[in-house]
Amino acid sequence: MDLGIIIMLVVGFASLVVAFLGEGGHLGSLGAWTAAMIVFGGTAGAVGVSFPMSLLKNIGKILKVAIAGRHSNLKEIILLFKELSVKTRKNGLLSLEAELNGDDMDPFIKKGLQMVVDGLEPSTIRDVLETRLANLEHRHKEGAEIFESAGAFAPTLGIVGTVMGLVHVLGNLSEPDTLGPKIAAGFIATLYGVASANLIFLPLASRLKALNKEEILEKEMMIEAILLIQEGANPNTLVSKLEGFLTESEIAEFSKEEGN
Repeated sequence: MDLGIIIMLVVGFASLVVAFLGEGGHLGSLGAWTAAMIVFGGTAGAVGVSFPMSLLKNIGKILKVAIAGRHSNLKEIILLFKELSVKTRKNGLLSLEAELNGDDMDPFIKKGLQMVVDGLEPSTIRDVLETRLANLEHRHKEGAEIFESAGAFAPTLGIVGTVMGLVHVLGNLSEPDTLGPKIAAGFIATLYGVASANLIFLPLASRLKALNKEEILEKEMMIEAILLIQEGANPNTLVSKLEGFLTESEIAEFSKEEGN
């Protein structure tokens, strides 16, 4: 689990609560189960109508990815393909079959290398892998869109909850001394909607998009590396070309590690 996201969520909500208390508010006044039901129940219903159940049933997995993050080390991938390049130039492409029998290799790499061993044309290999990559990116975008939609619905449902509360207040004007607390309670729904959208739903959508970009870059590098292996590129040439996927600082760090 990525503790960073948990820490930032705590910081975000704690900042709101501490500021509220600093203004003389009482913590108990922030709790309202009816407002929570309107905002979160209504948002869940709106999202359920917006997306097919075949996608929504994976919401648990999508949320797990968003919270846990993913391990991506482009430098390790470059070193892996450098080793494969050395091996194939020495023993031929068929020597890759031994590498394909293990379970540790990334399935995307394994699929590409298997096609290399099978003797498929480079253009065919690229088309197959890029199609897989496009489908992967599409699935990731769908996951992010779920949370984006929740972020759009939650504030609106918060306003709906506030309006419902005000309707109740205006229907009972015979007790003017209670109007203030009732109106304040009505606005809790708006608070829940806006806070959840901007501290949970929209940030999770942005995080999923960032993770998607990382994985797409990783897979694009894998495709290039696989094709370089197929054409029998020199290991040093392979490394030089794949370094183009790294940032300047990563290239400097990688070169330093290689020198050691």
